[in-house]
Amino acid sequence: MRLSYFVLILVSLETVLMLSPANVFAFDGRCYSGEGNEAYLQLLDTACRVFHPDPEYQNISMLYTPVWNGFVEGPTWGAWWIQNSYGPTYCSLPFFLEPYTTFIQNSQELWFALMGDGKRKGMKDWVAPDGCLCDAAAPDMIYYKQGDGYIDIHDWGMEFTAAGIVMQAELLLISRDLDAIARYLPLLERSANFIETRRDPANNLFLAGPAGNLLAPSYAGWHKPDDTYDKAYLTGLSVTYIAALDRLIELEKMTGNSDKAALYADRRDLARQGLALMTTDEGYFIKSMDPDGTKHGVYGADKHGYFEAVCNHDAIAFRVADDAQSRKIYGKIASIPGLRPHGIIITNCPGLEDMYTEATDWLWSFGTWVNGGHWTTCEARMILAYYRLGEYEDARRSMEHLLGFFRQFRTDNPLVDFGAAPYQPKEPINCVYDTWGAPAALIRGLFEYLYRAESLTLVPHIPTGITRLEQRFPIRFGTKRLYLSTTGTGPVTAVWINNVPWNDFDAGSITLSYERLPESAGIQVALGGAALQEQPAMTEESPVLFPGPEDPLWDIEAFANEVTEKAASGCFGGKEPASLTPTVPFSRIGTFYNALVREGLASSYEAHHARLICEYLTAIQKRAKMKSEGRITLLPEASQRAADRSYLEAAVRLVDGLQKTIAGYEGSQDAHKKRVSTIWKAVPQE
Repeated sequence: MRLSYFVLILVSLETVLMLSPANVFAFDGRCYSGEGNEAYLQLLDTACRVFHPDPEYQNISMLYTPVWNGFVEGPTWGAWWIQNSYGPTYCSLPFFLEPYTTFIQNSQELWFALMGDGKRKGMKDWVAPDGCLCDAAAPDMIYYKQGDGYIDIHDWGMEFTAAGIVMQAELLLISRDLDAIARYLPLLERSANFIETRRDPANNLFLAGPAGNLLAPSYAGWHKPDDTYDKAYLTGLSVTYIAALDRLIELEKMTGNSDKAALYADRRDLARQGLALMTTDEGYFIKSMDPDGTKHGVYGADKHGYFEAVCNHDAIAFRVADDAQSRKIYGKIASIPGLRPHGIIITNCPGLEDMYTEATDWLWSFGTWVNGGHWTTCEARMILAYYRLGEYEDARRSMEHLLGFFRQFRTDNPLVDFGAAPYQPKEPINCVYDTWGAPAALIRGLFEYLYRAESLTLVPHIPTGITRLEQRFPIRFGTKRLYLSTTGTGPVTAVWINNVPWNDFDAGSITLSYERLPESAGIQVALGGAALQEQPAMTEESPVLFPGPEDPLWDIEAFANEVTEKAASGCFGGKEPASLTPTVPFSRIGTFYNALVREGLASSYEAHHARLICEYLTAIQKRAKMKSEGRITLLPEASQRAADRSYLEAAVRLVDGLQKTIAGYEGSQDAHKKRVSTIWKAVPQE
């Protein structure tokens, strides 16, 4: 479903240009169109492109694994981390469609399938308390504590658990899938109860020991006089837990659990009272406080005088801090040049001298890893903070810097040298999930998307100079699909939905009642008194079918031969080259997709998975053509071959995963699965 006028724009760019004022640039991209700030519109469009197979840029589906039919952290990181996925996932969820919604849920299921229950042994034979989530998990393993560093003194994954609640609760609030909520809400409640065991009733702060923070193991807890380490009050745990409770409350309301909603609201309000104790006179948050009152993270202090970025930008991004405090926090960040030497945020500045180890080894040194290195999962939340405060130029600088890594096929994380270089430069290319946090935040930040039990609130943050903006892809809200556009600049002055005036808005936000929204909603927002124009009625487009098996689209033999020579490891598979031969021919996937469409299943997960594979073939053909025409800047030989190869490897993995998934439908009594399985078997073997 999409607005038919989008199609007119695609085929009528010349007309649009002629009708536009001479001093206004009309931009027409794949994902965005608009007028005004050309550079920003182009940046937004590129940010969207890296979520789809693209002939020029690495894209997020290169991180697909058939092992659990979902996303994986990276080729050298065969699991799913909470800290690393926090920023990218939170920011992507509103615009993730199938098959990505299935992929992300399958990945997050790893945390909950093996969550602590007081009995189960995880890695290192750790038996975590009930409700504890993890650092990372895979089908056959789970780390209930941060797995690097001096693990014997590490606490359980306290802030990991809080962030896991945020992501899964946000996913459920967006999907409004009552069956999924029935499964996961009890698990989320157990995790919240686990965090509650660390609340100090005397001050409503939360205690965490070494490596109990989100960016572990940069936090050592309380270094006691006897040279042992114990628990201290951790600001980040309060911030992330408050964000988690915000979402749990809405889920409880959605399911009619008013008593639990009230319970969590009380817990949240008390946590906010405690958090105030971690605020400096300048308005920003310290990192932690020892039970004896020693504060860590008071910038400029003689002892522990660094600024901790993570808890501060998260407090802005998740609206834990109000507008006035958020502005103070940003002001402090902007006053410390060392926090953003390359335009992207590092974890702290200056270096930490309160870790449980000296910062002498390279990994622990300032600017490398968790002590002043850069993590794009954090940058995602920093960009959300920029948008909230109208600091659009900061967001632009951030994305421009990180696009350099996309162009070089070096989407690595962390970025060392204070965000200037990849962590694993000896690999021919890098591909790590964290990096997609920045483009995702650039997209989510435009409207923020505050999901609640009965409504969705849009908070427009349109970058300076953009006078017209259209998103050519839908935002999810349950089964509803929202297509957003803005006209003008300034405060919200009018809203139309499918050409009908909508009055539930104020100068800064628009509230969309779920029950009142049409299934497909073209939402026009007038800013600063701009006039809205009636749009053609929304119509359902027929899905485009792919050509038959004899079409040149499926002939990628030359491309495969080129990337097989002197094969280097691609974007997945570690040191050994991954397979370049799919378990079934690519053309059969196209035939299967066409059959699903003809059977009325175009919107199914399986159809979208098949379509994604076919889109890879299109991207491969376009990339080969662009290379032959000299329109792609070539990388060093080994990196170029690995970059090209990564397209084919990703497509092969997606085929393997789809076939494995459908094979699992054999014998199922589920009507949909039986139907898909029958269609799959009916597709001719080629």
